[in-house]
Amino acid sequence: MPSIQSLFIEKMIKLSVKRMAKKGIRKTGMGERRQRFNEFGAKLGKLPKGCMRESCKIGGLYSEWLSFADTKDDKVILYLHGGAYEYGSADTHRVLAARIGKASGTKVLLPEYRLAPEHPFPAAVEDAVLVYHWLLERGYKSSNIIFAGDSAGAGLSMAAVLKLREQNDPLPAAVICLSPWADLTSSGESYEKNRKLDPYLNPETVRKAAAMYAGDKPLNHPMISPVFADLTDFPPLFIQSGSHEILQSDAEMLAAKARLAGVDVTLKIWEGMWHVWQIFGGVLPEARKAIREIGHFAKRSFKNSTIK
Repeated sequence: MPSIQSLFIEKMIKLSVKRMAKKGIRKTGMGERRQRFNEFGAKLGKLPKGCMRESCKIGGLYSEWLSFADTKDDKVILYLHGGAYEYGSADTHRVLAARIGKASGTKVLLPEYRLAPEHPFPAAVEDAVLVYHWLLERGYKSSNIIFAGDSAGAGLSMAAVLKLREQNDPLPAAVICLSPWADLTSSGESYEKNRKLDPYLNPETVRKAAAMYAGDKPLNHPMISPVFADLTDFPPLFIQSGSHEILQSDAEMLAAKARLAGVDVTLKIWEGMWHVWQIFGGVLPEARKAIREIGHFAKRSFKNSTIK
């Protein structure tokens, strides 16, 4: 059963979304919407005690290193933030990324990739691959890098690895997907089944964002919607999704496609959870548990990759 805290938070999210809709948030300019998104995300929690931040530029992209005194310097989680490819920044996802890094015993690199509609597909994929190559050029082994991301960032993580495979580049140790947005055609049954349950998302808004990101490319392009990709030779895949989100089918379809290709897949659908509930790690028991499981997977993946 979902915790009392989760029931309360979900209710508050629904009320907040309704309040923003009444204020006509979608009618404001993109710049203002992004500012509000950043402000909201920055209020969701504080950095874990002892977290160290170091900013840097990678090919012109603002990025942040997040680490702790006891994290391993030779291993990296490359975290790609969510936000429908339109929103998101280090400000919105710094705390979640840091908590994942702490649970994994690994430092995290959090880049701000280019956003749509100014920069539609494949700009974000190009940026993710650029950052990965930057890590390789600085001596990090591919077996010591894990891609991770939430929502659009999870889909982008999948797309980046597909691009790396296409280029015959060395692949990362694993990919971690939190509430992945992996089917921009919105073909899964959960888009309607969970329409009234999802406190954040609705199918119409998601479809508009998908069209904005895809630009003149088809929505079923495998690097736009990884559920349509051939995932042969993909690294181990870890997926978390909630039973109250319209993207539940994306997670299930992605896992099924990966298993069909012989990929080692871990999928868990969390009962009563919503889109990217892990971001509430400071107050939500389910989020803390989910992050612990992410940490265990990351440690195991680094170990297994080293053994190979």
